[in-house]
Amino acid sequence: MRRGDGDPLIEVEHLTVRYDVGKGVFGRPTGRVHAVEDVSFELWSGETLALVGESGCGKSTIGKTLLGLVPAARGEVRFEGERVPRGGGRALKPVRRNMQMIFQDAFASLNPRMRVGDAIGEPLVIHDVAGGAELRRRVDGLLERVGLEPAHYQRFPHELSGGQRQRVCIARAIALEPRAVIADEAVSALDVTVKARVLNLLMDLQRDMGLAYLFISHDMAVVERISHRVAVMYLGCIVEIGSRRAVFENPAHPYTRKLLSAVPVPDPARKKPPEAKAAEDLPSPIRPLGFEPRPLEYEKVGDDHFVAREPGPNHGS
Repeated sequence: MRRGDGDPLIEVEHLTVRYDVGKGVFGRPTGRVHAVEDVSFELWSGETLALVGESGCGKSTIGKTLLGLVPAARGEVRFEGERVPRGGGRALKPVRRNMQMIFQDAFASLNPRMRVGDAIGEPLVIHDVAGGAELRRRVDGLLERVGLEPAHYQRFPHELSGGQRQRVCIARAIALEPRAVIADEAVSALDVTVKARVLNLLMDLQRDMGLAYLFISHDMAVVERISHRVAVMYLGCIVEIGSRRAVFENPAHPYTRKLLSAVPVPDPARKKPPEAKAAEDLPSPIRPLGFEPRPLEYEKVGDDHFVAREPGPNHGS
């Protein structure tokens, strides 16, 4: 599933993440969560790839795994052609300078005892980029860049609105001038008007800095606005991937059609995709120990547009 136009910034190949669950006799696990199963994709500089799907489909796990926050069972991640080491610690420090993350809950991701300016400047201190007067100058510039004022430097997170806190998190994410940003439901907790402004900010930063976004979301309306390509996830697998236009105008997988059929369309002249048969809640990703699913096969249905053939994800061999 390659575009074939130059070298990607990030390459993910056969990424698999599993967790043991339950405790049987002698504390042994009784099952295994197949959170991410044999996922492959590429992300290019300056583009936004949206990972979409219902809660529990594995999209947030992928974002955390790319940064080494969650260990992978199998697979490989490459950044600018270099393999990203597994595990944490110092080995991942260069990667984390070039790949940052924005979390859904801005308040939880900020230290309530740390002033806003110190939170934004923390990455610069950790990576020995700036200190003293230069650090203050850089932080003031970052505050202005995300639509805040230097006066916000001395405030604490609880003194800011939800939208302002998310702007602080964005400022912190871009402080090191990374090449890629993983935005994990970064606007889902915001009201409609604030969400629109933050999306505009993200798109402006992408244009000015050449950022690549891995944009994780369940909101198809937001995804349609910000993404260049879309990868639809179901039960830990990518079942469809293609350009925004291809996926939204010609959804090929039943699950993609189900997601799109739930999006309100205010324009009566704009047709919605054929509604897929109503499906039950997302099945459990827990499988017996030793279960190995068959790899999905993909069919090319258009330019840079691929859809998984049946059987569906997590079917055994």
